[in-house]
Amino acid sequence: MTITVRQLVATDRGAWMPLWQEYLAFYKTDLAPEITDVTWTRFLDPAEGMHCLVAENDVGEMIGIVHYLYHRVTWAVADRCYLEDLFVAEAARGTGAGRALIEAVYAAADARGADQVYWMTQDSNADGRRLYDRVGRVTPFIKYQR
Repeated sequence: MTITVRQLVATDRGAWMPLWQEYLAFYKTDLAPEITDVTWTRFLDPAEGMHCLVAENDVGEMIGIVHYLYHRVTWAVADRCYLEDLFVAEAARGTGAGRALIEAVYAAADARGADQVYWMTQDSNADGRRLYDRVGRVTPFIKYQR
């Protein structure tokens, strides 16, 4: 299977939405529709800092999504890239779509001069972590929130 990664466009909402909903369901999260609407709008606004790439199979079906953003940090001059959401449809897992999406974020971050790309996942996400262990390295940090 050939995987193509490209920027999200306005006409992608119908294909993006089921993947977004499956991603939220995977993490047992339910968002208000207005949050999804604002997120979608941010992806399409060049003045916003949020980005979305999509993976398509060789027949043009959207099979994966990745969302990422850049931010400043106190420990470097360059911006840092946070890969916030990554999801590949269950039927397309193992095709290389997840790796292709991560590598596309790496390429975008490199082009922008970001000093690193980082992301988080649940420790129980065994399938995802098998990929992440091949394309990144685990850090010793623990997340806290209020």
